[in-house]
Amino acid sequence: MKWFLTRLLAGVAAVLVLMVAAGALLSFQFSGTPSDGALSQETDAAWVGSWEDTGALAELLDTGAVNTLYVYAGDVAADGTVERVPDTGDLLSWLSSTYPQVRPLAWLRHVESGSSLLRDRFPTEAREALAPAVAEVAAEGFAGLHMEVRPVTVNDPSIPTLMAMVREELGEEPVLSVQAHHVELIPGGRVASFVADGEEKYWSKGYLDQVTEHADEVVLPGVDANMPTEGMYGGFMVRQVTESVAALGAREDLTLRFGVPAYSGEEWGPDHGNENALTAIAAIRLGLSRTEPPEELTTGVALYLADEAEEADLDAYRTGWLGPIP
Repeated sequence: MKWFLTRLLAGVAAVLVLMVAAGALLSFQFSGTPSDGALSQETDAAWVGSWEDTGALAELLDTGAVNTLYVYAGDVAADGTVERVPDTGDLLSWLSSTYPQVRPLAWLRHVESGSSLLRDRFPTEAREALAPAVAEVAAEGFAGLHMEVRPVTVNDPSIPTLMAMVREELGEEPVLSVQAHHVELIPGGRVASFVADGEEKYWSKGYLDQVTEHADEVVLPGVDANMPTEGMYGGFMVRQVTESVAALGAREDLTLRFGVPAYSGEEWGPDHGNENALTAIAAIRLGLSRTEPPEELTTGVALYLADEAEEADLDAYRTGWLGPIP
């Protein structure tokens, strides 16, 4: 028994050492000075969950740097049916008259618990129902579609197949935007997360490329990193930029955006106190400075969510991402 306890404690100590080393490495990533060019290309975006009060949204759109909105339009059920959100037409009319240069995309969500390791997230019948249904929603005054499906296990074949079907139903002109999972920080790193949480939180770079093959735009989430410190969250976001650009940088005519937390409460996701807009934007700039994305790749940020953004979030966006006002 003594021998066993000694080995067990040694194993625990080794794991703790690795965790401390990984934390230090992530925090180190969040250091340095970003390049002057790692700023907005005026192709940014924002999620919109409610339009009862458009004050914060208008303040964001008045910057002129946001050209796309993901408008919450409905929830997708496991059988592929879509439950629509009412009155999106009110927001679309307001946008059309006040900000005609901004493209609204229909944001459709499928969020559940558990893994899709043993069962496809959407089996054949569900895909056949869902692809035409989401295309129909996108045609209701939207410029295209923004799809959020999570969690999805790496190598679940149903999601790449679904995205190809959605692309075919949409046609070539409407925008297809895909919200990805976090990219694993090291190859195989997703396995440890899966064992600990019982859900898929990370995708490999290869699976990210596979899922988004038919997409015009890809968004990496900047929320729910669940890092224990703000410095580690910053390092995590730096790595999200560098790894996703490595995975998708060779694609032509692709827009790659990175999420910036600007919400509170638990309605849209876990509320981690050390995840904030200022840190996310600083990290995204560092990541872009280190990767130097090719000119063919358009990059930007996306605020999650515009209608819940507080003044500190908007200030972080204006001063940290748009750069000095002339």
